Amino acid sequence: MEIKVLGPLAVVERGVSVVPSAAKPRQILALLALRADHVVTVPTLMEEIWGEDVPRSAATTLQTYILQLRRRIAMALEGDPGRKAKDVLVTQHGGYLLQVRPGQVDVHGFERLAASGRAAYDAGDDRAASEMLGRALKMWHGPALVDVRAGGVLELEVLRMEEDRMAALEHRIDADLRLGRHTELVSELRVLAARHPMHENLCAQLMVALHRSGNSWRAVEAYQRLRGTLVDELGMEPSPKLQRLHHAVLSGHPQLDTTAHAAR
Repeated sequence: MEIKVLGPLAVVERGVSVVPSAAKPRQILALLALRADHVVTVPTLMEEIWGEDVPRSAATTLQTYILQLRRRIAMALEGDPGRKAKDVLVTQHGGYLLQVRPGQVDVHGFERLAASGRAAYDAGDDRAASEMLGRALKMWHGPALVDVRAGGVLELEVLRMEEDRMAALEHRIDADLRLGRHTELVSELRVLAARHPMHENLCAQLMVALHRSGNSWRAVEAYQRLRGTLVDELGMEPSPKLQRLHHAVLSGHPQLDTTAHAAR
């Protein structure tokens, strides 16, 4: 079974999609897919589907949704005498488990590559860090589970994945800056700063890339844009760290061109 959650939900068995169109079974499958090979308890599934308003018929309804998912899996398994739907969507004490082979869930692959990339970054191997983090980020195809209505449990899972994605992206850009790729980074960072107008780390990276590309005045513009947004939206000034970077750009501090961690 191949599972993709870094974008639209895709769960494929023997080339056949088992993703249902109905919203609630889709939510259940998404949560089981995210936690593949781990038991998802019945209370957790109920919380995801109904929140705090769990109906009296919840247990029976949940079993119906599980049965619907197993029917779709059984259709995909036709012609495979060695496995049944209950061997894939397994009933465990207190919950259910979606059983998959190693390496079949894209988010697990992303997490492994991102962890290796961060380790290379921490060790100062910027080329390996940039390459591995870049490969990890290419596994994403839009927002995680973009086509699934998320309840309280899935919302937290999606938030965690998006934060991991952003952390990998920042580390990859840092590694590229340390490799002297500031000119190539400017366009990417402009787009990112526009999408995240209050993200100070992205603004700092853009400022460094612009300054090192000979566009210090644009780096000052980027700072002023972020400052204006923070003041207007939150009534607060940029962090002392970003203010120091701003003053360094204004004064043309030579350390900006040589410090490996200038953006941070």
